[in-house]
Amino acid sequence: MRWNRIVLKLGGSIILLFLLVLLPLGFVTDQIFSGFYYRQVQDQIDVLSSRYAQSIANSRDMMTVSMIEMMGNFADVKLFIVDADGKIIANSGVSDVSEGSFVPPAETKTLAQGGSIQKEYEDPVSKDRFLVSGKPILSGNAFYGGVYVLSSIKGVHESVQKVRELLILSGIGAFFLGLGFTFVLSRKLSDPLIQMEKATRQIAKGELDTRVEVTSGDEIGSLAQAVNDLANDLRRYRDNRSEFFANISHELRTPITYLEGYSKVLKDRLYQTEEEKEQYLEIIHQESKRLTRLIDDLFELSKMEEGKVGLNFEWIDLAEIVENSVQKTSLKAKAKGLEIKADIQRDLPLVWGDGLRMEQIFMNLLDNAIRYTEQGGISVQMRSGDRGQVEVLIEDTGIGIPEEELPYIFERFYRVEKSRSREHGGTGLGLAIVKKLVDLQHGTIEVFSQVRKGTRFVIKFPASPEGKEEQR
Repeated sequence: MRWNRIVLKLGGSIILLFLLVLLPLGFVTDQIFSGFYYRQVQDQIDVLSSRYAQSIANSRDMMTVSMIEMMGNFADVKLFIVDADGKIIANSGVSDVSEGSFVPPAETKTLAQGGSIQKEYEDPVSKDRFLVSGKPILSGNAFYGGVYVLSSIKGVHESVQKVRELLILSGIGAFFLGLGFTFVLSRKLSDPLIQMEKATRQIAKGELDTRVEVTSGDEIGSLAQAVNDLANDLRRYRDNRSEFFANISHELRTPITYLEGYSKVLKDRLYQTEEEKEQYLEIIHQESKRLTRLIDDLFELSKMEEGKVGLNFEWIDLAEIVENSVQKTSLKAKAKGLEIKADIQRDLPLVWGDGLRMEQIFMNLLDNAIRYTEQGGISVQMRSGDRGQVEVLIEDTGIGIPEEELPYIFERFYRVEKSRSREHGGTGLGLAIVKKLVDLQHGTIEVFSQVRKGTRFVIKFPASPEGKEEQR
């Protein structure tokens, strides 16, 4: 048995808390009932001794003393009466007290001062215990003695004992009820955690189809959903990674094949004319550039993900950077019969960022728009946004992105429309690099798209002075 299981820890904690509440509560309840019964008896004999003392004080006659003694014998009330010197002058049923003996001087002094005596007394013969109430006999300022009335507390002990037995039985019942409740609650709380532990171990072994049943909407249910989301993300990551390596292998194989083939043609002088030679050299040059671009993208994205990329932050005019990006990509757009329209608001605030990296963001987005647009055009808008931001919108009329693909387009290894991606070129790393660069410069990027209608990217950067303070 595993003693460090959470069900035992949780259950033990609840039971300990339960006992910490139950035991003091039982003790206090016992004291309350015991005190109640004792007070009841004490009050009764206090009243009775006061009445007898008052009767004797009013009559100041030995006949009254004898009558009270006789009444005590008939009523089976144990009492004795003392004079002003503490000498016992009457006794009714108290076996250890004889007439002519004296009570302790301290008690006589207390009675003479108008005080009362309250104590417990044990009969040496029967071993019974009694509560004793002594009241002074006073008439005016004169002290004539005192009356002691005794009451057995045997019945009180029996009543208190019954109450204690009832409390113990109730406590045991409550304990086992709490134990059962704790067991059920602990299992209910721990079973999902144990299932999640098993599921995560299976996921760690590569069984990414493992799922945890979400049975509640609380924190445990949220944790179970998080485990399922983790499995989904890991599965998608694994699939995308496998696809990425397949794509990279294809992308690398193609230029390498060209390089190997045409370099062999040139080496073996298999060309017919100088013009053909120049054509082969151009192919080798273009494929070399393609291979270099792919390697550079991989290297740069790797540096970004490791946090090793350095940015030179300064206050920059983003409008100038956007205009330069549009100008640099215009020729490529015209070659496809496309036009880039720019609508840039003037007098925009400066942005705190890296100018070269900003240009890389917009160049990548514009290249993407040109690559996936066959007819229509591309528009670039720049304006002042909400909360002191500068907002850039890049919209095309290209092939668009399916809605279910939109959440994943910024992930590395991810490519939309795999067959068409190869047809249009690209490695599937451009948007991942864009997203990293936007995040590193405290911006946000959103994408909206409809298939066969086009895609719109919305990029926002903070332009308030607080952005500069954050970088420091």
